[in-house]
Amino acid sequence: MFTLLKKTIRRLLKLIAPPIMKLCVRWPFFSNLYYCIDRSFEREHQSVLAGQIQYQNGISDNTIESHTYRLRRNTHRLEKGLISKPRRPVFALNYIAETVDSFQNVVLLETENAGHLSNSTRWALDVLSAYFQVITSNQSEVVDRLREKFNQTCEKHSLNAGNKTPISRDQTALPISIEQLKLLAIRRRSVRWYLDKPVPRNAIDQAIEIAGLSPSACNRQPFEFRIYDDPDLVRKLSSIPMGTSGFHHQFPVFVAIVGHLNAYPFARDRHVIYIDASLAAMAFQFALETQGIGSCSINWPDIAAKEKMIAKAINLTSDERVVMCLSLGFPDTDGLIPYSQKKDLDGLRSYNRT
Repeated sequence: MFTLLKKTIRRLLKLIAPPIMKLCVRWPFFSNLYYCIDRSFEREHQSVLAGQIQYQNGISDNTIESHTYRLRRNTHRLEKGLISKPRRPVFALNYIAETVDSFQNVVLLETENAGHLSNSTRWALDVLSAYFQVITSNQSEVVDRLREKFNQTCEKHSLNAGNKTPISRDQTALPISIEQLKLLAIRRRSVRWYLDKPVPRNAIDQAIEIAGLSPSACNRQPFEFRIYDDPDLVRKLSSIPMGTSGFHHQFPVFVAIVGHLNAYPFARDRHVIYIDASLAAMAFQFALETQGIGSCSINWPDIAAKEKMIAKAINLTSDERVVMCLSLGFPDTDGLIPYSQKKDLDGLRSYNRT
């Protein structure tokens, strides 16, 4: 009886869904009501909320992860203020206090746990030093007070500023032409068949270092590359995504790119993990290709059962989301690749379209 009732409700919802969707498009408020019934975005909502909670709790509990994300963001904001033309006499008053607070906490935690500062924290040290030099004494009581707090932290931990501050862009002509770059883009295709040959980890690491140079909103870099090259793990994980049936059994390496929503205090930033991770993923694949390593982006649609499977398999927390998966390895010389005709230029761009 209960099963019959569920089927009846589903049929009814399918019938009334189209007119309700049109109503939601016309009056966006009603989309909230619609997605109370259709739970497609439930996991995203949960992850975004979990990320916000973890971020705020991390700040109040002085955990290194939340303070590091805030410090990276605000250090980047300070750099943008330092390079402004013209530069304002006083700037960053609305966030310099929290920046110094996070710097103080990260320095304390890193020196206690690791015994030294990370490169990211040294970058913050240098930029904060430059900021307090630019805004001289008596220009702002707030800045003067925070300068003293910053200097006390540096003295306590014997910190000296370096040169990780804004620099002139290198204008040297690159030894790579646009034609060569196009050849690399043409060469890089989705490889689905690989040689039974291990991929050196140092080659993967070099590609990830290049991926890490990709642009990221406020330089947070809210993602990580989870690399799996253990054959048993690769077989287990590569069978989870859709679209890998029939060829996942011979993947030498499986990669899950995981986004961290605890990098953000606001829901407005919920899509940045997908943008930033995707920018890095493309650089990663190009860097692999230059080393003779093929790769294939694996589609990762939001399907509840799949999300739960991979979350359990790689131990994801509630704020972590898989952005995309990849396979990689040395291409099988006998394997074929799809032709995959791309859009023509006219289908890809427009100028001044309104």
